[in-house]
Amino acid sequence: MRNRLRPLLAAFFAAAALVSTAHADQLDDIRKKGEIVIGVLGTDEPNSFVDPASREIVGYEVDIAKAIAKKIGVKPVFKQLAVAARIPELQQGRVDVLAASLTHNKERESQVDFSLTTFVTGQKVLVKKSSGITDVPQLAGKKVLTVKGGTQEPNIRKAVPNVDVVTFETTQQAFLALQQGKGVGYVNDEASVVNDFAKLGPAKKDYTILPTNISTEPLALGLRKGEPALKAVVDSTLRELESSGEANKLFIKWYGPATKLQFDKRSFKIDSDKI
Repeated sequence: MRNRLRPLLAAFFAAAALVSTAHADQLDDIRKKGEIVIGVLGTDEPNSFVDPASREIVGYEVDIAKAIAKKIGVKPVFKQLAVAARIPELQQGRVDVLAASLTHNKERESQVDFSLTTFVTGQKVLVKKSSGITDVPQLAGKKVLTVKGGTQEPNIRKAVPNVDVVTFETTQQAFLALQQGKGVGYVNDEASVVNDFAKLGPAKKDYTILPTNISTEPLALGLRKGEPALKAVVDSTLRELESSGEANKLFIKWYGPATKLQFDKRSFKIDSDKI
């Protein structure tokens, strides 16, 4: 019996070795193909959006992704994603990294890995003044608009349990719906709310941003689970951007030196295990 088991065990271990080598390291794969596919929203100014002049996707997170591609020595390829599709696209291998205004929270840690935090913001509500609403609790029983698949919906429901939430595929569709009177409030990350408020032009007088933040949002790059080599390169790139002062330059380039945003907005110093 022992003699029979020996060839069987040898075959088993040989097969196991083949399986273990079949899973190639993602960083090696990226280097071999000569490009890294970055999932972005392309609708979330200034993190990632389409430049109307060049028709290219640009922004704060786009420049961070370009720095990572340069560090690896490959070409960055940007793929536009819907908010709700971000994590599935990463898990299914259709993108290599997410640079898509992704909040790092405990719930998502079972699905993806995260880089160091790249930005800390909060979420705000923009309302029409005609609604008479002056702070978040007054949204009870009212209709608010936001994007599908992000943290905005659960956060506003937590802040105002009986709020009526309507979601859209993109933040800009939700913002437009507010202007069309389809709800009294529009929920998004603070940076985006401030940007959208500015776009209203003369109509700004008819709107106001409520003072209370409904959450604090640490944003980070999303990485497929179990790829330590790629995560190490991504994090080391972020640390180098921080230590060289380039991170601060990128922040000022896209957010401006006189931003009204709250919190310690730009920090690559917050490690992902501190969330």
